[in-house]
Amino acid sequence: MLQRCVATDARRFADEYWGRKPLLSRADALPRDFSDLLSPDTVDELIAERGVRAPFIRLAREGDVLPKDCYLGPAGFGAEIPDQIDSAKLLSQFVSGATIVLQGLHRLWPPLIDFVRQAVDELGHPAQANAYVTPPVNRGFDPHYDVHDVFVLQASGSKRWIVHEPVFEHPLSSQPWTQHRAEIEERVADAPVIDTVLSEGDALYLPRGWVHSAQALEMTSIHLTIGVAPVTGVDVAGAVVDQLASSASFRESLPMGAADADETMATVSKVMAHMVGALRDEAATLSAGAAARLSRRHADRTRPVSVRPLAAFAAAERATDAVVQWRHGLCATVDRSGDRIVLRLPDRTMTFPQICGDAVRTLHLGGVVDATSLPGLDRADATVLIRRLLREGVVVPVNSPADAG
Repeated sequence: MLQRCVATDARRFADEYWGRKPLLSRADALPRDFSDLLSPDTVDELIAERGVRAPFIRLAREGDVLPKDCYLGPAGFGAEIPDQIDSAKLLSQFVSGATIVLQGLHRLWPPLIDFVRQAVDELGHPAQANAYVTPPVNRGFDPHYDVHDVFVLQASGSKRWIVHEPVFEHPLSSQPWTQHRAEIEERVADAPVIDTVLSEGDALYLPRGWVHSAQALEMTSIHLTIGVAPVTGVDVAGAVVDQLASSASFRESLPMGAADADETMATVSKVMAHMVGALRDEAATLSAGAAARLSRRHADRTRPVSVRPLAAFAAAERATDAVVQWRHGLCATVDRSGDRIVLRLPDRTMTFPQICGDAVRTLHLGGVVDATSLPGLDRADATVLIRRLLREGVVVPVNSPADAG
């Protein structure tokens, strides 16, 4: 994924640009275009034939998000759901200058499902995909910053991008640009860092916080944004604080007394000293607990590859001959508790006889196996294990070598 989005190697991007400064990458230094991810024809297909519903779509014009009833409606007999796209209404708004925003395409459109999964694998942070379809000589949004990093991929047409330095560095999701409107208005009066036209195949990386605006030129513009929500030091600190909540000494009430400045400062200093001591003395335990919480948070904010229910059911029925592998992106840990092997998944825990330990670990590490190649089990026991894991959505069938990985 990364090699298609930036005109430099991954190590240099990580060291010099990630979270620090924008990077403009021209098509002649990239794989040329992004039409395999999204094109005018596929936008029309999504709108006209795929039954897209809110909130997977919104419209905006000159900085204002349009009310939903001007482009949504029911789809007739058998589909009287009121929040589906009314394509004729949408066309009317588009002709009037509205930008179409297709949201969450990493859940809807197969090429982007795969592309965003690659992004999560390579970057190690949750990611999403939106598309912005803007009619000629129009813009959807005022100058603003995002609270996540974005890779802008120009799929069709061209768009002028103007980028200014941050007015608020490294904003969190709880710190949107609307809290800094006045500062942004002042900043955009200054000379921009980037003022350029993105043409088909060009890409632009923007760390969160960088102020930007964009306007289509003489033809319809379609660009993708791959949004990345980085894990931050605040997230780590929050996970540690959650761990401290398990300590009775940190749950104790603070002393009674007047809350004057000096007394408050003394109390805070005492608590901070206690916390520093705990972090020093119990670093290993707190780190392990915080890491586990961050892993669960990552699992909540990302999704493993989808299970194909009928294919999985059919494979379970023929588990003796099924070739399977771990469901890609499914977070889990494998532990031993007494004479049982414990598989901890985001939403449940599964246990197995100790004899299954090597087999479960092999699957967890990504091995492509069948009932004859699982270590530590004979074919009958391996068949039982594979059938159970298929039915639980932990492993998925592999139909060909190209499916593996």
